[in-house]
Amino acid sequence: MPNLEHHSATEITSLNCEGCRNPGLLPFEFTMAFQPIVDVRTLRPVAYEALVRGRDGESAASILSQVDDSNRYRFDQACRVKAIELAVRLGLGKHDDCKLSINFLPNAVYRPASCIRATLEATERFGLSHSRLIFEVTEGEKVRDSAHLQSIFEEYKRHGMMTAIDDFGAGYAGLNLLAQFQPHIIKMDMELTRGIADDPVRQAIVEAVCLACKKLGIRIIAEGIETQSEADLLTELGVTWHQGYLYAKPEIEALRLLHGNFA
Repeated sequence: MPNLEHHSATEITSLNCEGCRNPGLLPFEFTMAFQPIVDVRTLRPVAYEALVRGRDGESAASILSQVDDSNRYRFDQACRVKAIELAVRLGLGKHDDCKLSINFLPNAVYRPASCIRATLEATERFGLSHSRLIFEVTEGEKVRDSAHLQSIFEEYKRHGMMTAIDDFGAGYAGLNLLAQFQPHIIKMDMELTRGIADDPVRQAIVEAVCLACKKLGIRIIAEGIETQSEADLLTELGVTWHQGYLYAKPEIEALRLLHGNFA
């Protein structure tokens, strides 16, 4: 792709829309691992998060290190399609109450209404309702334009999709993001949940976040749960959707939870 510094905004959009139409033109291959998000009241998955991995099990970091300005747009689009295709092939479509959570790069979305087309086409092609999708933006992803992120969230909501802020509490912008965007879901970072059973400071912070989210009608998912004491304390605080190794590790091209195949 040509150096974008020498192109107008209209030309940049056109170049990236061409990337959307040809998402397979990436210089590397990847697949997806899936990790369940569990409702502790039933110990059944309410969603699966799609996590990028290399074809031979390489880490997400090894794949993301190959993403740059020349392929960011195609990569973001290809991830969405790959996650939907694999999840349906693995049996998610048989369970109407289970959702698919996909991470996205807000800086790879140029025109929300146009950039969502490949996603909508994939849901049509593979038979997955738009309402089954959750789109996560990580708090660590540098958002250059908050108004732009707001427009992305609004476009997704308009199509009946859910939105989420991932890694909430990991940086300094958590409350600011919450004040600006009010997503359907926040995913509480493991830095807040790790060891919470023995940490009254973390307990107080999480309790305050829970109260704010309850008033705003926002669902909380607790990430990084590794011990039963963490799970019990968070459940006591009212956080009943959990994700972490206590329940299941991410598995490449598999939808599993504790006992055998989800499908």
